[in-house]
Amino acid sequence: MTRSLPDGPLTGLRVLDLSRVLAGPYCSQALADMGADVIKVEHPRGGDDTRRFGPPFVGGESTYFLSINRGKRSLALDFKHPEGRAVLLRLLDQADVLLENFRPGALERQDLGPAACLARNPRLIYCSVSAFGHAGLPAWSRQPGYDLMVQGLGGIPSLTGPPEAGPSKVGASIADVVSGMYATQGILLALIARQQTGRGQHVDVAMLDGQVSLLTYLASAWLNAGELPGRLGNRHLSVAPYSTFAAADGWLN
Repeated sequence: MTRSLPDGPLTGLRVLDLSRVLAGPYCSQALADMGADVIKVEHPRGGDDTRRFGPPFVGGESTYFLSINRGKRSLALDFKHPEGRAVLLRLLDQADVLLENFRPGALERQDLGPAACLARNPRLIYCSVSAFGHAGLPAWSRQPGYDLMVQGLGGIPSLTGPPEAGPSKVGASIADVVSGMYATQGILLALIARQQTGRGQHVDVAMLDGQVSLLTYLASAWLNAGELPGRLGNRHLSVAPYSTFAAADGWLN
């Protein structure tokens, strides 16, 4: 991984990225693209899980990992070990943003939750990405989650595919990606707020919130008119002509 060029709007900001897999790294890559100095903290034994996602691999590197980790510096660190923890705390003292997507409660048990980190560095923007958020009902907020499960709970699969088929997931990991987008947006807003107040804050991103937000007019049809949308294949609920059509030289959208 190579450092981002020092020409973006976030040049001079340091991001301590403890996240892994997709939602968090998608966010931190966006911040790196904007010029932030992103330090990706990985466990010494194997690093981010996506380093092993494949095939395909190019030059021994997973193309999945490469797609969401450009522009970052990487640090192998076991912060459960006293020496590793000491290094992490030194980095925390210098960080503008900390990003994590552990199961809620995991970092609190190591005294690295938002309250402890903000007490140590009051200007810190501490961003958490989880399936159901830290502030929801305890029975939900402490539960782990992943993209396909959140897609299902958010209702998208019930709207995807032909009418005669069962629910189908979206081809891309949209619950993860949308969460990464909302995390980026939340961090940027928190940085603006810090310019006005001088204080950091906890940005709490729930994957399910982001997934439900995608329903827009489909949710409105149910909430306001009592009409439950179903699977329409490539057709549209309200617009025609709107589909995928067979043409002489291929398919036309």
